[in-house]
Amino acid sequence: MITKTVVGIAAGVCGTLFLGYCIYFDHKRRSDPLFKQKLKERRLKSRKQQQNKESTTKSQLPDFRDTAAVQKFFLEQVQLGEELLAQGDFENGVEHLTNAVAVCGQPQQLLQVLQQTLPVQVFQMLLQRLPIVSQQVAASASGTGGLVEDDLE
Repeated sequence: MITKTVVGIAAGVCGTLFLGYCIYFDHKRRSDPLFKQKLKERRLKSRKQQQNKESTTKSQLPDFRDTAAVQKFFLEQVQLGEELLAQGDFENGVEHLTNAVAVCGQPQQLLQVLQQTLPVQVFQMLLQRLPIVSQQVAASASGTGGLVEDDLE
């Protein structure tokens, strides 16, 4: 009985100390005259970082008449895809690698290399996404803006 009572009292004291800690720091935070300004700055900084991240993960297709631009785009997409996969961002990494495969002159050879180097789940994600991206690339290359039949299946 004594141990249960001691444990109950200790839990009550700890709960009271934690509640006091929370109330003290909440009061300190609310009484800070620059709190709202700091909060707005932190939120604005977070939004800018999110926008920068989104802009780096979204890619604009190159002009397909310019082979140098297509080659540069291909290399950038492969590099970004590898970096994102290394960071654990599989969805965005697969998106960039899919873009690279879609503009590649020899996609079958690149797919063979990727199949050997990528984990099975990641490679499956790439294969699922490839027809959609290939249609977008074909539409952009033809200048129609619509979906074009693709013979990758």
